[in-house]
Amino acid sequence: MAEQTRKRVLSGVQPSGNLTIGNYLGALQQWVAEQDNYDCFFCVVDLHALTVPQDPATLRAKTREVAALYLAAGIDPSRASVFVQSHVPAHTELAWILTCLTPLGWLYRMTQFKDKAAKQKQESVGAGLLSYPVLMAADILLYQAAAVPVGDDQRQHLEITRDLAQRFNHLYGETFVLPEALIPKEGARIMGLDNPLVKMSKSEASEYHAVYLLDPPDKIRKKIMRAQTDSGREIRFSTDPQRAGVNNLLTIYQALTGASREAIEAQFDGKGYGDLKKAVVEVVVDTLTPLQERYQALIREGGYLDEILAQGAARASEVANATLATVRERIGLLPALTPVSSKS
Repeated sequence: MAEQTRKRVLSGVQPSGNLTIGNYLGALQQWVAEQDNYDCFFCVVDLHALTVPQDPATLRAKTREVAALYLAAGIDPSRASVFVQSHVPAHTELAWILTCLTPLGWLYRMTQFKDKAAKQKQESVGAGLLSYPVLMAADILLYQAAAVPVGDDQRQHLEITRDLAQRFNHLYGETFVLPEALIPKEGARIMGLDNPLVKMSKSEASEYHAVYLLDPPDKIRKKIMRAQTDSGREIRFSTDPQRAGVNNLLTIYQALTGASREAIEAQFDGKGYGDLKKAVVEVVVDTLTPLQERYQALIREGGYLDEILAQGAARASEVANATLATVRERIGLLPALTPVSSKS
């Protein structure tokens, strides 16, 4: 394989639900910061979204929405490859090859599978939910990614990716890079506004659970002002579960302002929770307003977005197909040949 001039990064978000400030702070903001440090590949993982039923028209619209939000957040297509997962068929081919090497026990012990399967009737749990981590592993390994920006809750998926890479390398020779987690120090885990003991989710049904990236200012204000706090008065960072709501608001404020904990605590010394909430509203609106303006411009100029996704898929295919060709050769698959034209 050709030597990489820079280490690669691969990450993606499903086009289901609405992207939240949690996605922005835990993923998009970090991706933007890493564009000059790595050879970056950022995809909209539409195939992963199929583990639950999707309305076709909504899936297509959400795929474009997520791609546009990547760019609006600051991903520069001249410095990073932005593409749709299903536009690079190598993802599914490598996923099948890796599935055949994956012990069932590895998949059954995945926390995310157990949690989601517990919410469904056993007979309604699709095989895709079980094999989801293998497709994620294929996503990463195809690009020989050295680092993967993930939240703490995704560490187990990265561990199985490393396990599969090591298993393949042991059986067939050194083929895959073993990826490391790239986790931001601040803002990696933003919690729900209505329940600060659970991670903020883009698919939660509650209206007051999350601030979405496309929420208008009045809705942002309403959600944050209703955020759960506690009966105390002191505004300080804390690991006490009883103070999780205030800590969550402080975490959001710190992640968006870049101020130190000491400076923030001094800023709100002697003030009340209402003052904190108003300050969080202001910084969130100030952050999202220019992002939303860029998003609307991208959506209005649809041809530009399509061109970016086509270029990104072409670049991604070049890298992914090179890896896949090596994998196919090493496991013994017969290479496809171009038919020789018969002469008349």
